[in-house]
Amino acid sequence: MLCPVAFLKGAYAQSTYPAKPLHLFVPYPPGGGVDLVARVIGRKLNDSLRQSVIIENRGGAAGSLAAESVIRAPADGYTIGIFTSTLIMNSVLLKVNYDIHRDFAPIILFATVPNMLVVHPSLPVRHLQDLIRLVRLHPGELTHATSGAGSVPHLMMELLRTQVPRFDIVNVPYKGNAQALTELLGGQITMHISSMLSATPYISSGRLKPIGVTSAHRSRAAPQVPTFAESGITGYDASSLWGFLAPASTPALIISRLNTEIKKILQMPDVNDSLANQGADISGADPVQYASMMKIEQDKWRKLVEVAHIKAE
Repeated sequence: MLCPVAFLKGAYAQSTYPAKPLHLFVPYPPGGGVDLVARVIGRKLNDSLRQSVIIENRGGAAGSLAAESVIRAPADGYTIGIFTSTLIMNSVLLKVNYDIHRDFAPIILFATVPNMLVVHPSLPVRHLQDLIRLVRLHPGELTHATSGAGSVPHLMMELLRTQVPRFDIVNVPYKGNAQALTELLGGQITMHISSMLSATPYISSGRLKPIGVTSAHRSRAAPQVPTFAESGITGYDASSLWGFLAPASTPALIISRLNTEIKKILQMPDVNDSLANQGADISGADPVQYASMMKIEQDKWRKLVEVAHIKAE
């Protein structure tokens, strides 16, 4: 039974919230896809809550700086963070100072975002099955660009490799996805699993060839590109979860208020367009659903790391 004092305290916090600016932490530098979405939603929250939403970019340490900034803040609803599945992947790859289930209070899963497998246009393939056949004809010769061991492109490709026998390609790590994409465009690398935002302009200009998207369903940003599952890799689904998290113990009434406001914002045309540019599918999953999906994702990546013997650099 809920303590009357606790209930009144929570109700009071809800009735006076927000009484000061909010801080929204982004685990990436300014200018990237996640940062752009955070700023669009932040501006809308500023209007709906009638309080400033201050964006704080805390890139570095594989996103741990932003994560720690959130969990160390008071659990009063004035500090939140926008995170992707990288937070979940890092929890099974690295020694981090947080527990994604114990230290965070999910607010809303606002989108699921696929990546896309692209190849240099000189490669004589049109579909994923073509690529698989080519790899088997030339084992150990084709290359895959990643932004390092344990990065999103690396894990997504390793997930594919665990499901495709004799898919023998060489992982070539770079310092970041931008450098990996540059090398692919120059023909030094065969293939790369890229974000939709980064790949789409080069696909439109013919400088890259799309092979498949990593989600269970086709992306609205590239509806002509089949999924891996449609190409014969049954059950493959590696979309990134994009959501808002608060410090653990943030009052449920405040979590509910933020969830309601963000869900309304997701229906606004300009926000929808911003997410569409990322290839994102709007979710709107509630805190309980979001927490469950985080657990499923963590179990999936933990199993992959163990099976494929992956160690982050």
